[in-house]
Amino acid sequence: MPRLKELVNREDRLTGGHRLCGGCGASIAARQILLACDGPVVMSCATGCLEVATTIYPYTAWKMSFIHSAFENSAATIAGVESAYRVLKRRGKIDHDIKFVGFGGDGGTYDIGIQALSGAMERGHDMLYVCYNNEGYMNTGVQRSSATPLRGNTTTTPVGSVIPGKSQRQKDLTAVMAAHNIPYAAQSSSGNWRDLTKKAEKAFAIEGPCFLNVLAPCPLGWIHEAHETVEMCQLAADTCFWPLYEVENGEWRLTHKPREKLPVTAYLERQGRFRHLFSEANQPLIDEIQAYIDEQWERLLVRCGEDELLEQHRAEKQGKA
Repeated sequence: MPRLKELVNREDRLTGGHRLCGGCGASIAARQILLACDGPVVMSCATGCLEVATTIYPYTAWKMSFIHSAFENSAATIAGVESAYRVLKRRGKIDHDIKFVGFGGDGGTYDIGIQALSGAMERGHDMLYVCYNNEGYMNTGVQRSSATPLRGNTTTTPVGSVIPGKSQRQKDLTAVMAAHNIPYAAQSSSGNWRDLTKKAEKAFAIEGPCFLNVLAPCPLGWIHEAHETVEMCQLAADTCFWPLYEVENGEWRLTHKPREKLPVTAYLERQGRFRHLFSEANQPLIDEIQAYIDEQWERLLVRCGEDELLEQHRAEKQGKA
């Protein structure tokens, strides 16, 4: 894993002066992931916040080879570039190593880009794909995506007398990617630089397709203060709302074990998109979310072989019942 001193002395590939919002988790994730690769990188990026706010014609904030892809095909684009590179290297026209990475938001990854992503993973391209997951279509007005959490308030799942926010659970895309039997899939966040850079360095070093799902809070869509982004990530991990783990060659492994598993309310109450849940009438909805988080956490502990942690969690649940 790169040491902090080594990371900060590397040149940022994403410059300041771009027009992403203050506190944007996507820019934090992109900078940290790209700092973890000490060598040439070619990047494709789907249309979305990260692209539109960093490549406003005729300017660019990227100090690297950057390809703007359509909303749905960042994975296909970078897979094609990686294929061309292999051919050119075999013919002796390129004599140095290059890494390839595709970026997309959850809209362009979980939803309209999943076909291209699945195809690239199945074909075995030597590439990393990163989903910067802000849990909604933030660039086009905070609409729901399949990554939007249960009961989240968005412009297409508005809170009112008819529905109390999104009525479906979010898709578990990290597990979906792991089920492709790729060498490496992992879940991380913009708020844990050690975890994120370690996983990014590992993914760049592994030969074959790799996937990173990175929680990237959006102060605008989540309705929290810009300076709270890192804290939101920490709360997501400590409530097990967004656990940090990796799947390497089929072996599941936790990379963050909360010292104290916090109740999900510690996370929800800090965001305006969940404000409606904290009325007396909506207490059953919070109980529903907590039950789902506990269920998913236990399933993950089983997969990771964390028997002691599993028994501890079940005992704590029983004590609170």
